[in-house]
Amino acid sequence: MNIRYYVDSETGLPHIYRHNVNKTEVEDVLRKPGEDRSGREDSRVAIGQTREGRYLRVIYVPDPEPNSVFVITAYELIGNPLTAYRRRRRRKIK
Repeated sequence: MNIRYYVDSETGLPHIYRHNVNKTEVEDVLRKPGEDRSGREDSRVAIGQTREGRYLRVIYVPDPEPNSVFVITAYELIGNPLTAYRRRRRRKIK
């Protein structure tokens, strides 16, 4: 999968770094999302677990090129949003 990242104009680095998320973690979630749904303005929201066990929400836009995405941001899922995600996953399994 070809993954491009939104670059923060202040730092010149991918925006995900501001949220202490690395590219490998984003790739983990995008390769095997637990949930992938529509977001705002043609974006998609993928939620899933990294190999290290963190839960992330990744906001991205599919590129016109097949098997290619543009990642806008990604951040760790904690608190009530994580609880709600786990609840949805349990319901899905039953």
